[in-house]
Amino acid sequence: MKVLIDTNVALNKLLNQPGFYDGSEAIFKLAEIGHITGYISASAITDIYYIAGKSLGKTTARETIKKMLRVFQPTDVTGNDIYKALELEWGDFEDSVQFVVGEGLSVDYIITRNTKDFISGNIPAVTPEQFIEIITGIG
Repeated sequence: MKVLIDTNVALNKLLNQPGFYDGSEAIFKLAEIGHITGYISASAITDIYYIAGKSLGKTTARETIKKMLRVFQPTDVTGNDIYKALELEWGDFEDSVQFVVGEGLSVDYIITRNTKDFISGNIPAVTPEQFIEIITGIG
């Protein structure tokens, strides 16, 4: 199963954010053991570095991202992706870019904390907790 993780899910894990860490950590573990194939867009990585660098410092942010990229495959954001995202006219441009990237990869899910921003897309957007319920058959 292929998934694209959104910026917020990566930040929940990398910044050890209370209330959100456990679900995000579970997604990282599933990708690490090969139960899922995880992707993260190049544009998300730059955003993560910027945000994490403010909290952790640039050196720690860089090392943390290197570890993350051992688990999640970085994927390109092309000029065509940007044009397609602009055509969607979604309220959140960053989310439209993530959606277009996920569509290009034919992912099964986008794992995000803001599922409502992906309602117009045809890829299911779920929280980490919802994804765990889906793959374990609980939900």
